[in-house]
Amino acid sequence: MELYRKNNLDCSRITTRNYSTSFSLGVRVLNWKYREGIYSIYGFVRFADEIVDTFFDQDQRTIFEEFRQETFKAIDRGFSINPIIDSFQMAVRKYKIDRELIEAFLLSMEMDLSQEVYSSELLKKYIYGSAEVVGLMCLRVFYFDEPEKYDQLVIPARKLGEAFQKVNFLRDARDDFSEKGRIYFKDIDFANFTEATKKQLEAEIDRDFQESMEGIRQLKKQVRLGVYLAFSYYIHLLKEIKKARPEEILKKRYRISSTKKSYLLVNAYLKNALNLL
Repeated sequence: MELYRKNNLDCSRITTRNYSTSFSLGVRVLNWKYREGIYSIYGFVRFADEIVDTFFDQDQRTIFEEFRQETFKAIDRGFSINPIIDSFQMAVRKYKIDRELIEAFLLSMEMDLSQEVYSSELLKKYIYGSAEVVGLMCLRVFYFDEPEKYDQLVIPARKLGEAFQKVNFLRDARDDFSEKGRIYFKDIDFANFTEATKKQLEAEIDRDFQESMEGIRQLKKQVRLGVYLAFSYYIHLLKEIKKARPEEILKKRYRISSTKKSYLLVNAYLKNALNLL
């Protein structure tokens, strides 16, 4: 069983590294005792996202429902033959991750199977489930034995997840709008995206980042660098998006170069070490 568990955790780690070099690097600078839990969470949310965003030639609803059922069965029995789900259920049980967070996440993923235009109310619900609760799952790993500290950091963690997701919406607008027909921002026509509308969205994201930074400063040092590094990546990504003209948003997917990532890593390391955040 020890070998089986190790293999499943390795699957989550490899999934993280294959799908996101940026996030993977952030995990690697966490204190070692927090890494397995974060890898397990990322692997799980990535596979769920993959079902709704990739397998269009399959019966996605059936596959997703099977994934949902297997998730909760695994949590209840403490075992799954699916390595990614087994890795996740270990984290859920070890760190006492709330079932409500998991249900909210899966609901948001399911919304992508049918929802094309999101009202303000639906968008709020979607962002909570798809991004904010993922931040809260990670926060639970960091502070599973410090409930008061966890409660203190809930709002900043949610704001960070919200900021990340809104940046993703702009970064992935070409794919979401042009190819999948999804419009996450109600009353925003990406086919006629104006500079004023773009600046309004960017200002919202800036406010979310500012609120989240207050929480990052309060994190313990063993995890602060990893979270701040992810924050730095997304801040830089937003800067690149701000430079783009509105019509360019639908023409490319914005990325951070390897050289820039290296610079951001060194900069984040020094700021964290010298308590200059």
